[in-house]
Amino acid sequence: MHHVFSAQHPLVLVGFGNMGRALASGWLKAGLPAEALYVADPFATADSFPSVPAANFVKGADALPKGIMARGVILAVKPQIMNTILLAVATITAPTTLIISIAAGVTLNQMQKGIGKPAVYVRSMPNTPAAVGAGITGVTADDISPENQQLALDILSATGSAVWIPSETLMNAVTAVSGSGPAYVFHLVEAMAAAGVKEGLDAKTAMALARQTVIGAGRLMEDDQATEAAELRKRVTSPGGTTAAALDVLMDDSAMTRLLERAIAAASKRGAELAG
Repeated sequence: MHHVFSAQHPLVLVGFGNMGRALASGWLKAGLPAEALYVADPFATADSFPSVPAANFVKGADALPKGIMARGVILAVKPQIMNTILLAVATITAPTTLIISIAAGVTLNQMQKGIGKPAVYVRSMPNTPAAVGAGITGVTADDISPENQQLALDILSATGSAVWIPSETLMNAVTAVSGSGPAYVFHLVEAMAAAGVKEGLDAKTAMALARQTVIGAGRLMEDDQATEAAELRKRVTSPGGTTAAALDVLMDDSAMTRLLERAIAAASKRGAELAG
């Protein structure tokens, strides 16, 4: 990835919140030259990210030094201000520029209309664990070359991993499963801790047990990518044991599966409504 960008054809990050900062850190660790990264954010300063030259922090995309034409632009801003940002980005966009949005609900068509000129448009949906390098991002585009597809995946995997989604119509499902998914896991921890309290544990101990159990289970899945979740579940479940008794409740008539199907369908439907 780092060979693609230069000071004259940089990677421009628009927006320097938690997600933007996480991406920038990942790119630099992956070997992106600091002089090839520009940060456009009215509130960001070099003091907050000294790895990048102070001159590479600008108030907006339209404030970049003259003569620069971006090879890649990452739009890490809130959807509500996206149309204003797109107008500014047009000044640094060429047909070869890779324009990537990480904002929920911002469509390829919205980006194309907002910039109003040919470019390579990519829509993505990261999730909040990206802030600690453990996220996953769904990525999609229309009519993209294999080289640009791989470049987009390389850029977005800086905060964890990235997967290619074959059609934009599936992005609401991506948002519902992984974009909103961390909240489901956090609620699971809440529910497990509350159940522990009901069984007699004090609240602090119950929360510590539930929280670390989810963290540990996640780490087991991370360390054993080749094994399906269903198989990992079976390994924990002794016939006739305590885990089996609990799963008899959770899996009765696929109760938990049906509940999550309803939840994810509701999130996907809401995503479509927000996208208009």
